[in-house]
Amino acid sequence: MKFSNNMKSARSAVVLGFLLLGATLMPLHAATATTTFGVSATVAATCLISATPLGFGNYTGVVDPASSTVTVTCTNTTPYNVGLSAGLATGATVTTRSMTGPASALLGYGLFSDAGHTTNWGITIGTDTVAGTANGAAQPITVFGQIPAAEFVAPGAYADTITATVTF
Repeated sequence: MKFSNNMKSARSAVVLGFLLLGATLMPLHAATATTTFGVSATVAATCLISATPLGFGNYTGVVDPASSTVTVTCTNTTPYNVGLSAGLATGATVTTRSMTGPASALLGYGLFSDAGHTTNWGITIGTDTVAGTANGAAQPITVFGQIPAAEFVAPGAYADTITATVTF
Protein backbone atom coordinates (compact mmCIF):
# COMPACT_ATOMS: atom_id res chain seq x y z
CA MET A 1 0.00 0.00 0.00
CA LYS A 2 1.30 3.38 -0.98
CA PHE A 3 0.75 6.40 1.10
CA SER A 4 0.94 9.93 -0.02
CA ASN A 5 3.08 12.47 1.74
CA ASN A 6 -0.03 13.98 3.33
CA MET A 7 -0.99 10.58 4.70
CA LYS A 8 2.50 10.00 5.99
CA SER A 9 2.41 13.38 7.74
CA ALA A 10 -0.98 12.65 9.23
CA ARG A 11 0.14 9.25 10.43
CA SER A 12 3.29 10.76 11.91
CA ALA A 13 1.18 13.39 13.67
CA VAL A 14 -1.10 10.71 15.15
CA VAL A 15 1.88 8.65 16.32
CA LEU A 16 3.52 11.77 17.75
CA GLY A 17 0.26 12.68 19.49
CA PHE A 18 0.04 9.24 21.16
CA LEU A 19 3.63 9.48 22.24
CA LEU A 20 3.09 12.93 23.75
CA LEU A 21 -0.13 11.81 25.44
CA GLY A 22 1.69 8.82 26.92
CA ALA A 23 4.54 11.02 28.10
CA THR A 24 2.18 13.31 30.00
CA LEU A 25 0.54 10.35 31.72
CA MET A 26 3.89 9.05 32.93
CA PRO A 27 5.09 10.50 36.25
CA LEU A 28 7.84 13.03 36.03
CA HIS A 29 10.90 12.62 38.22
CA ALA A 30 10.62 15.35 40.95
CA ALA A 31 13.62 17.32 42.16
CA THR A 32 13.97 18.30 45.86
CA ALA A 33 15.91 20.81 47.90
CA THR A 34 16.26 20.95 51.71
CA THR A 35 17.25 23.39 54.40
CA THR A 36 17.47 23.35 58.17
CA PHE A 37 16.45 25.84 60.83
CA GLY A 38 17.27 26.17 64.52
CA VAL A 39 14.76 25.92 67.33
CA SER A 40 15.54 27.52 70.69
CA ALA A 41 14.04 28.66 73.98
CA THR A 42 15.35 30.09 77.20
CA VAL A 43 13.88 28.68 80.41
CA ALA A 44 13.78 31.29 83.14
CA ALA A 45 13.94 30.20 86.75
CA THR A 46 10.47 30.41 88.21
CA CYS A 47 8.66 29.25 91.34
CA LEU A 48 5.10 28.90 92.61
CA ILE A 49 4.13 28.71 96.29
CA SER A 50 0.95 27.70 98.08
CA ALA A 51 0.01 26.86 101.67
CA THR A 52 -2.65 25.09 103.70
CA PRO A 53 -4.24 26.75 106.74
CA LEU A 54 -2.79 26.13 110.18
CA GLY A 55 -5.63 25.49 112.63
CA PHE A 56 -4.88 25.03 116.32
CA GLY A 57 -8.46 24.19 117.28
CA ASN A 58 -9.60 24.78 120.86
CA TYR A 59 -6.83 26.09 123.12
CA THR A 60 -7.22 25.13 126.80
CA GLY A 61 -4.05 26.53 128.32
CA VAL A 62 -1.80 23.53 127.58
CA VAL A 63 0.82 23.33 124.82
CA ASP A 64 -1.07 23.13 121.54
CA PRO A 65 0.85 21.97 118.44
CA ALA A 66 -0.48 22.06 114.87
CA SER A 67 0.98 21.99 111.39
CA SER A 68 0.54 23.40 107.92
CA THR A 69 2.14 22.63 104.57
CA VAL A 70 3.85 25.12 102.30
CA THR A 71 4.31 23.71 98.80
CA VAL A 72 7.00 25.04 96.48
CA THR A 73 7.16 24.19 92.78
CA CYS A 74 10.15 25.60 90.88
CA THR A 75 11.98 24.90 87.66
CA ASN A 76 14.38 21.98 88.03
CA THR A 77 17.70 22.72 89.82
CA THR A 78 16.54 26.17 90.99
CA PRO A 79 17.77 26.96 94.51
CA TYR A 80 15.14 28.63 96.72
CA ASN A 81 14.45 29.89 100.25
CA VAL A 82 11.04 29.98 101.94
CA GLY A 83 10.39 32.64 104.55
CA LEU A 84 7.40 33.24 106.84
CA SER A 85 6.33 36.75 107.84
CA ALA A 86 5.73 37.99 111.37
CA GLY A 87 1.98 38.12 110.82
CA LEU A 88 -0.43 41.02 111.27
CA ALA A 89 -0.77 41.36 115.05
CA THR A 90 0.37 44.62 116.63
CA GLY A 91 4.03 44.34 117.66
CA ALA A 92 4.51 40.88 116.16
CA THR A 93 7.95 39.76 115.02
CA VAL A 94 9.04 36.44 113.55
CA THR A 95 10.03 35.31 117.06
CA THR A 96 6.98 36.75 118.89
CA ARG A 97 3.97 36.05 116.67
CA SER A 98 0.45 36.58 117.98
CA MET A 99 -3.11 35.98 116.90
CA THR A 100 -5.57 38.80 117.53
CA GLY A 101 -8.86 38.07 119.29
CA PRO A 102 -11.70 39.82 121.12
CA ALA A 103 -11.00 43.46 122.10
CA SER A 104 -7.58 43.16 120.39
CA ALA A 105 -6.40 40.53 122.91
CA LEU A 106 -3.31 38.64 121.74
CA LEU A 107 -2.60 34.91 121.85
CA GLY A 108 1.06 34.10 121.23
CA TYR A 109 2.28 31.26 119.05
CA GLY A 110 5.38 30.16 117.19
CA LEU A 111 6.18 28.76 113.75
CA PHE A 112 9.06 26.32 113.42
CA SER A 113 10.85 24.40 110.70
CA ASP A 114 11.34 21.31 112.88
CA ALA A 115 8.98 18.94 114.69
CA GLY A 116 10.77 19.62 118.00
CA HIS A 117 9.68 23.28 117.84
CA THR A 118 13.24 24.52 118.40
CA THR A 119 14.14 26.21 115.08
CA ASN A 120 12.14 29.40 114.54
CA TRP A 121 11.00 30.03 110.97
CA GLY A 122 11.41 33.64 109.89
CA ILE A 123 12.27 35.74 106.86
CA THR A 124 16.04 36.28 106.93
CA ILE A 125 17.68 34.21 104.17
CA GLY A 126 20.62 32.23 105.48
CA THR A 127 19.46 32.64 109.08
CA ASP A 128 15.91 31.41 109.69
CA THR A 129 14.37 30.47 106.33
CA VAL A 130 14.07 26.99 104.83
CA ALA A 131 16.32 26.40 101.82
CA GLY A 132 15.96 23.82 99.09
CA THR A 133 16.78 22.96 95.51
CA ALA A 134 13.89 22.35 93.16
CA ASN A 135 13.41 19.14 91.21
CA GLY A 136 10.67 20.42 88.91
CA ALA A 137 7.89 18.83 90.99
CA ALA A 138 5.83 20.12 93.91
CA GLN A 139 7.89 19.96 97.13
CA PRO A 140 5.85 20.04 100.36
CA ILE A 141 7.47 21.60 103.44
CA THR A 142 5.86 21.20 106.86
CA VAL A 143 5.36 24.27 109.06
CA PHE A 144 5.20 23.27 112.73
CA GLY A 145 3.13 25.63 114.86
CA GLN A 146 2.73 25.73 118.62
CA ILE A 147 0.87 27.78 121.20
CA PRO A 148 2.78 27.68 124.49
CA ALA A 149 1.12 26.62 127.75
CA ALA A 150 -0.45 29.00 130.27
CA GLU A 151 -1.76 31.75 127.99
CA PHE A 152 -4.98 32.61 129.78
CA VAL A 153 -6.45 35.23 127.46
CA ALA A 154 -10.08 36.25 126.90
CA PRO A 155 -12.23 33.51 125.39
CA GLY A 156 -13.19 33.90 121.72
CA ALA A 157 -11.86 33.42 118.23
CA TYR A 158 -8.24 34.40 117.49
CA ALA A 159 -6.64 34.68 114.05
CA ASP A 160 -3.58 35.88 112.20
CA THR A 161 -2.36 35.90 108.60
CA ILE A 162 1.13 34.78 107.63
CA THR A 163 2.71 35.52 104.26
CA ALA A 164 4.91 32.72 102.90
CA THR A 165 7.50 33.97 100.41
CA VAL A 166 9.73 31.93 98.10
CA THR A 167 12.94 33.64 97.04
CA PHE A 168 14.81 32.12 94.10
